[in-house]
Amino acid sequence: METENYITASCVISNHIVFKNGLPVFEENKADQSEFLIAAYRNFGLQYPKFFKMDNLSKLGWLANEILLQDSFDKEKYRPEEVGIVLSNANSSLDTDIRYYETTKTMASPALFVYTLPNIVIGEMSIRHGFKGENAFFISEGFDAAFIEQYVNNLFNNNILQCCICGWVEILENNYNATLFLTEKDKSVNSVNFTKENLNKIYQLQNG
Repeated sequence: METENYITASCVISNHIVFKNGLPVFEENKADQSEFLIAAYRNFGLQYPKFFKMDNLSKLGWLANEILLQDSFDKEKYRPEEVGIVLSNANSSLDTDIRYYETTKTMASPALFVYTLPNIVIGEMSIRHGFKGENAFFISEGFDAAFIEQYVNNLFNNNILQCCICGWVEILENNYNATLFLTEKDKSVNSVNFTKENLNKIYQLQNG
């Protein structure tokens, strides 16, 4: 049975700016990519020591998810298996793969090796909040709003999920972008319909 589903929050991290629900909430132009992620982490008062051990893809996705859920998500509404995560990007875990390959020339780094799969970022997000619902990581040439709409709606309409964090998490060298959406069956005050048009509108507005 088809249901009306909604985007209840969004977070975009790109070009040294963090947007929450369409508004810039943090900016640090002087920092490089790694310094920027740490500065944003500290700005939002996050406390999770494991963050500093993550690879850059996981840091980016984990940070975007924390900001997405802050003041937007009522965890008590859902059982762990009712909350899922569906992500995509263009380059898989290539940023970490390259870094790992460089270490093999001297002493291969186990700490990097464990991150040479793109879906590890989903694991980091799930561990943090205890989410146990359906999850998937897809590779596509670019942000594909139509595919996300279709895939997530199918999970909702078949009662596999009641809530889904979905979107795009991409990082390769100095280029990075995280665009996450909190999608739910219940409508909230500032929510908009979960459609490919609204997904694209949010993605394009904050990504120039």
